[in-house]
Amino acid sequence: MAYVEVNGGLVAYDLIGPEDGQICVVTPGGRFSKEYRGVRPFAEALAATGRRVLIWDRPNTGESDIQLYGQSESHMRAETLAGMVRELELGPVVAMGGSGGARDSILFTIRYPELVTRLITWSIVGGAFSSMSLASVYVLDELRAVRRGGIAGILALKGRAGSWSDLVAANPRNQQRLEDLGAEEFERVMWRWFEAYVPKSNEAIPGVPDWQMRSIQVPTLIVRGGERDIDHPKRTSYEVHSLIAGSRLIEPPWPEDAWERAQEARDAGRGGIFDPWLKAVPAFSDFIQETEVSVV
Repeated sequence: MAYVEVNGGLVAYDLIGPEDGQICVVTPGGRFSKEYRGVRPFAEALAATGRRVLIWDRPNTGESDIQLYGQSESHMRAETLAGMVRELELGPVVAMGGSGGARDSILFTIRYPELVTRLITWSIVGGAFSSMSLASVYVLDELRAVRRGGIAGILALKGRAGSWSDLVAANPRNQQRLEDLGAEEFERVMWRWFEAYVPKSNEAIPGVPDWQMRSIQVPTLIVRGGERDIDHPKRTSYEVHSLIAGSRLIEPPWPEDAWERAQEARDAGRGGIFDPWLKAVPAFSDFIQETEVSVV
C-alpha cells in the first residue's frame, strides 16, 4: 500500500497487475475501504486479464485522511481521484464503480473527461427510496450528532461499518483533522452534502443533473439493476442508459436478487455484499477490449 497527497489529505491506494496494462480504477460503494470484502478479489481478477488496477481508500474510507469539502461527497471524491491520477501520472484511465462508486465514477467522467477512456458502472443508486436511504446513512445521523455533541458526538456514532470512530481507529491522524475542522464547519458541510440526496425530477442519480450526464462521450457500459433491488433500481439503470448517448446496457451477470442475498450472507457472516462483482469480470474485460479501437 502507498499514499499520495491530494488537496491536503493523504489517500491510501494500491496498484495491482502488470505495469504495462491499461489502468482501470475500481471504486466501491458505501464508506467501505479497498480492503472491504470483495473489492480486492475483484481487482485481482481484473488484473489477471492484463489490466493494471488501482484500488483506493476514498476520503472518509479506510486508511485515508478524512476530508470534508465540495458540492457533495461524490464531487469531492471525483476531485480527489483526478488529483491522484494526475499526481501518479496514470491517466487516462478506465473508470469503474458500483453502487456509490458508480456515482463517483460518473462524476469523475463528467468533470474530468480528459482523464477517462471508458466508463463502466453497475448497481447505480437512484430514485426516491434509495436517495433518501443514503441521506439517512451518510448525513442525517451526523447532523443530529454534531448539533447535540459537536465533534465528540460524531466520534460517538456507532452501529455501522465505516463510522467516523472506525476512521480514527484506522488512521489516528483523523481525530485531529476532525477537531481542526470543528463542529460548525462539519455541520455546514453536512447540510451541503444533504442537498444531493433530496430527490429531484431532473436527476436520475443523486446530485447529478441530467444535463451533465448527457455530456458523457466515452464508451460506457451499464449493468442493468436487479429486478428486486430497491437500493439500486432497475429503473435507474435504464434512465442512465437513456441519458448517455451510445452507452451499452447489459443484463446483470448475477441473479436478479443478488443484492438481497449478498446482504443476507454478510449478516450471517458467510459472505459479502460485493462478492457478486466477480461474475462481471469477463463482461467488463470484453468491453474494454472491444472498445479499444474507438478510444485510440
